[in-house]
Amino acid sequence: MFSLPAGVEPSIEAFFEALHPDDWDRLEQAIQYSCSPDSGGNYDMEYRVIGIEDKVERWIAAKGQAYFDASGTPQRFIGTVLDITEKKQVEAQREQLLQQAQAAREAAERANRIKDEFLAVLSHELRSPLNPILGWTKLLQTRKLDETKMALAIATIERNAKLQTQLIDDLLDVAKILRGKLSLTTTAVQLSAIVEAAIDTVQTAAVAKSITLSAFLPDIGQVVGDAARLQQIVWNLLSNAIKFTPEGGRVEIRLEQVRANCAWAMRNASESASMTPCSLPMTDHARLTITDTGKGISPAFLPHIFESFRQEDASTTRKYGGLGLGLAIVRQLVEAHGGAITADSPGEGLGATFTVWLPLLNAEPQLQRLDNLPQPDLDLTGIRILAVDDSSDARELLTGLFTQYGADVLSVASAADVLANLDSFQPDVLISDIGMPDVDGYALIQQIRTLPAEKGGQLPAIALTAYAREEDQQQALHSGYQRHITKPLQPELLIEAVIELVRR
Repeated sequence: MFSLPAGVEPSIEAFFEALHPDDWDRLEQAIQYSCSPDSGGNYDMEYRVIGIEDKVERWIAAKGQAYFDASGTPQRFIGTVLDITEKKQVEAQREQLLQQAQAAREAAERANRIKDEFLAVLSHELRSPLNPILGWTKLLQTRKLDETKMALAIATIERNAKLQTQLIDDLLDVAKILRGKLSLTTTAVQLSAIVEAAIDTVQTAAVAKSITLSAFLPDIGQVVGDAARLQQIVWNLLSNAIKFTPEGGRVEIRLEQVRANCAWAMRNASESASMTPCSLPMTDHARLTITDTGKGISPAFLPHIFESFRQEDASTTRKYGGLGLGLAIVRQLVEAHGGAITADSPGEGLGATFTVWLPLLNAEPQLQRLDNLPQPDLDLTGIRILAVDDSSDARELLTGLFTQYGADVLSVASAADVLANLDSFQPDVLISDIGMPDVDGYALIQQIRTLPAEKGGQLPAIALTAYAREEDQQQALHSGYQRHITKPLQPELLIEAVIELVRR
């Protein structure tokens, strides 16, 4: 047990030499106490030894008894030592398993709690925009409103419908990220133009709260990225800054060129900052900093700021809405572009700073800015459109929309109606829903594509659907549609798509 070298006489000195250093003091005190008459001589200990020769660690269970003379002086000490190493290893494994099980249970309970909180918040956030939408709709149907009230009603309905659409888009983005299905359409883009466009979209919200937007946006070059996703990053950060900044506050947006990588970014963030790791080389980077004078972030929540479904306040008394997904999506989008993002705040009530690093292109090709591109003439005069949707409300909307732009429209309720009218109506474009009873939009376009060209087999077609996932788009295009547009529809986007397909 003690792995004494051959020929070495067992002794108290050899015993202490073999003891594990962490048990030395404890054993020495126990032996001294056992050799005191006050103890009655009893000795019962478990300790570790490290073999003097083989250096193997073992657990020992020792029991013994000291015997004293009439004056209380110890005369002899007898007892047993047992090797309980295997027992201790089993106990250690059992304890480890118990700790792992407890950690797993706590993680599951925490996940369930977060899920329950999220579902409660989701229900609230989806229902809240419906309240003014349905309320104003009822008033428009039952009351005669003056022009001012009618304009207010329409603007309110539109604003809340857009809000609900954004919530749904966030949920879809998170689903793509969790399944590894997030895709980017990358080109060389001028980052300053992207930031300017994002500022334009939040300007109205800032003005409504008398928040000053101060922007320093020099032309520092281009990055490779998805223009829409990059604008989503900036828009989300700006929207958060405006949401959490009180009236009369200030939001500063600064764009700079720095020589940086993620390690540099981490060294230059405060100790309380939340950050995402990466291994970018030291190279030229764009650094976008958005600083607000808002409510700030507590030090306890800062490390969780970029986690999905996490909100600092998910209670029913919370002041700010949202699903707690925006910053998680931002982090994933930034990392998908090869960049890094950090969040920092001196504390609650002291504002917050979000900093994004993105690698800059070495070369700077000349690109035409998007806002300088010629815009299509939104005129559908002479264009024949066949629209199919099993919802009568959707059909009436499409008929009214296309008619306003001068098109000749035939709206039908089923795939069978499409096939029945295809030859006689001879449309220039088909607009089809996907989710329909009996024959869905996928099966419909596949049937059409089997027809000869003179019977409409090459008819340009757009899938207009509430199925908005990436795989839904791929399935629509694979089935035979030229375009996939998600509901709720954006009228100008749909009109532009029709014109594009007809001209093509």
